[in-house]
Amino acid sequence: MEKNLTTGSVVRNIFVFALPFFFSYFLQTLYGMADLFIIGQFEGAASITAVSVGSQVMHMITVMLVGLAMGTTVMIAQAVGARNKASVRASIGNTITLFLLVAVVLAVVLVLGTESIARWMSTPAEAVPGTCQYLFVCFLGIPLITVYNIISAIFRGLGDAKSPMYFVAVACVGNILLDYLFMGFWRLGPVGAAYGTLIAQGVSVVLALGYIAQKKAMAIAWSDLRPRQKVMGRLLRIGVPISLQDGFIQIAFLVITIIANMRGLTDAAAVGIVEKFISFVFLVPSSMLATVSALGAQNIGAGKMVRARKTLWYALDSCLIFGVVVSLLTQFTADRIVGIFTQEPAVIVAGALYLQGYIFDCIFAGIHFSFSGFFCALGRSEFSFLHNLIAIVTARIPLVWLASNWYPDTLFPMGLATCAGSVVSVVICLFFFWRLKGWGTKRHAFSSLK
Repeated sequence: MEKNLTTGSVVRNIFVFALPFFFSYFLQTLYGMADLFIIGQFEGAASITAVSVGSQVMHMITVMLVGLAMGTTVMIAQAVGARNKASVRASIGNTITLFLLVAVVLAVVLVLGTESIARWMSTPAEAVPGTCQYLFVCFLGIPLITVYNIISAIFRGLGDAKSPMYFVAVACVGNILLDYLFMGFWRLGPVGAAYGTLIAQGVSVVLALGYIAQKKAMAIAWSDLRPRQKVMGRLLRIGVPISLQDGFIQIAFLVITIIANMRGLTDAAAVGIVEKFISFVFLVPSSMLATVSALGAQNIGAGKMVRARKTLWYALDSCLIFGVVVSLLTQFTADRIVGIFTQEPAVIVAGALYLQGYIFDCIFAGIHFSFSGFFCALGRSEFSFLHNLIAIVTARIPLVWLASNWYPDTLFPMGLATCAGSVVSVVICLFFFWRLKGWGTKRHAFSSLK
């Protein structure tokens, strides 16, 4: 259902789009948080670690798929802004063709590599069986995860952020109920969490496809499914850098998890819990990234560069205020937050210290997420890839490793070290933004560097 977001109040359009997107992300994140919370009520640290490690792997795969689909969102949004119906249909059709192939190949490769992935994660021996069971079932569901995320990307490119929220809401409720059935009543452990997630995701996909068929929301012909070099090339040129960027970010987090796993079961469980909470807090910056991308792309497609830049400024203000408030509040509530997920005192103490350091990353992440969204809207997603890669290699991973070795008795310095990567990203984003020129000189202005 197309919605034109190139007119009216910029602030209103941001919140009309961002709030449904936030709640969609919130409900998706609640999947993993619910799995961790529920298994923590019935199982010990080994099962908690298995679900936290397995869900981190799945989160990495999911965000890479979402990143790849960003090419779809931007292309469709630009076409909607330019009122080019043929381009909208071609973008949707080529997206379907591309992602069906990706889903099948990815599922086969991951299923075959399940045990190797568990080993690469340096999973504690007690948690390896549960991790492998969890991952195997989730890997089988990769096609369902892919279908849901491309449908969501298409709707958001059309300016509709509400429909994906409704689909995932039903799935989330189903996932929670199934978790209590599989892990609480039947005591299946980590694999029960995977079954609940897989079945709930299937329900979400069926609902989405039924809605599309009933409303005829995506009117495409068979000819639109035929791969077109120009269309496919642009989808990949925008989506691949974002996918790689998100992949490297998640790899960095996985490396941090591996470092924590090497410190023992208590620190492994603590870091796993905090990563879940952080993924929830980061929903606001992530929502702004997607909002700036979609709204910015529509306005750029319509030749309204001033509105695109205003979208960025308002997003930056929102993220900065949110990050400061949450960081300060968390300093006084960290132990209670971690205590929601576990009753083990040692894990609560370790997790609270890690969270108190880590939470400041929310301030800086919100800034570079907003800039990344603007770069994507311009079609220059390689800028987002570059600043994240440089930050990970030069700051985030090295400093976390050093903090782990220098301070073996506390996780607080490791938490602070994660912020350094985002600080580097902010500096690089400001440099790219300053160097960009030519805004508004071209209708689909993808500015070049001086």
